[in-house]
Amino acid sequence: MRTFGLVSLAPLAFLPMGVWLASPLAQQPVAQVPPINVVHPIDPGSVVLPAEDLTVGVTRFSFIAYGDTRGQADGRELQRDHGRIVDAMIEAIRSRASTPFPVRFIVHSGDAVTSGAAVEQWNVSFTPLIERLTREGQVPYFVAAGNHDTTARPLGDPLRQLALRATLAATSRLNPAEGSPRRLDGYPTFAFGYGNAFVVALDSNVAADPLQLAWVAGQLESIDRARYRHVIAVFHHPPFSSGPHGGPIVEPQTEAIRRLYLPLFRRHHVRMTITGHDHFYEHWTERYADGAGEHRFDHLVTGGGGAPIYTYRGEPDLTDYLATAKPLNLEPEHVVRPGRTEADNPHHFVVIQVDGDELSLEVIGIGPNPYQPYGTARVDLVDRKS
Repeated sequence: MRTFGLVSLAPLAFLPMGVWLASPLAQQPVAQVPPINVVHPIDPGSVVLPAEDLTVGVTRFSFIAYGDTRGQADGRELQRDHGRIVDAMIEAIRSRASTPFPVRFIVHSGDAVTSGAAVEQWNVSFTPLIERLTREGQVPYFVAAGNHDTTARPLGDPLRQLALRATLAATSRLNPAEGSPRRLDGYPTFAFGYGNAFVVALDSNVAADPLQLAWVAGQLESIDRARYRHVIAVFHHPPFSSGPHGGPIVEPQTEAIRRLYLPLFRRHHVRMTITGHDHFYEHWTERYADGAGEHRFDHLVTGGGGAPIYTYRGEPDLTDYLATAKPLNLEPEHVVRPGRTEADNPHHFVVIQVDGDELSLEVIGIGPNPYQPYGTARVDLVDRKS
């Protein structure tokens, strides 16, 4: 019997509570059944995001974004660098609790663990940190899927299905539930609204999948834009990057994001994407014009949650991409480039502040020196009219 990580590839049944059991077929004969492996759903305790209709008038708050927390000892010990991030997040949440901009939720852009099919990587290394974060920080936590979580294999591939089941089990009490109108059943794809912000999280490992694309489009078409002034997309593969996964390389997932999702996002005036995959901080801004006016579209790569640090490799070639959006007079700007050494790219997370129609952010680095990617740690995401 073949195995992968800590989970047998014998036929499996997935119970609603997130428990993996050998199927009746795999139980014949009983003496050959491998030990039962259980992915424990991350327990958020009493912390839940309020129903959307309860936060209609909320226009001032903050949220935290980060990703790529996988560690080199996943399955054997807590993620140490991620643990330091969690410490700093709890401090940031507490320091903002009595301000006009309290932290109301956290989003993770994927690669929670090194191998999503490995049960103990969730149970031992990741889950205890998130349970501590939700318990002490008292804020809801949401997780998008990265390639290390569900693999980059196509839909239906047995290894993807194995890893997907574990990922869905681990996050089953964090993300919107199966059967919810804000959840695409069978996918780690979901959405939620809080105040004047609407977040949609998709599985960029299968970015070319038409069912997921249609579901995301349906969410964007159905929301009340008079209320949801800020629409934010969270996924793993960045549309633009100058790291090992970018530069002259255009991965299939990135190509699909550029070809399918960015036009959709521009059509619906999505305000920001939050991604990871490359383990550093990077910021791009697109400016474009359409019949509704001029628009700003920010792209954050925040893959500094504890995974091995990456460095700058070179600028991406955007010639073909820009040609497809020529009627919009698209103007990309590389606002923040990652550093050329690991010391220039500390582990970090981002606190994004919502103040009515305006956004700003602060990048909080974990290291011996202050991290100031804008010459300071904080920046307003607004184009002032001259």
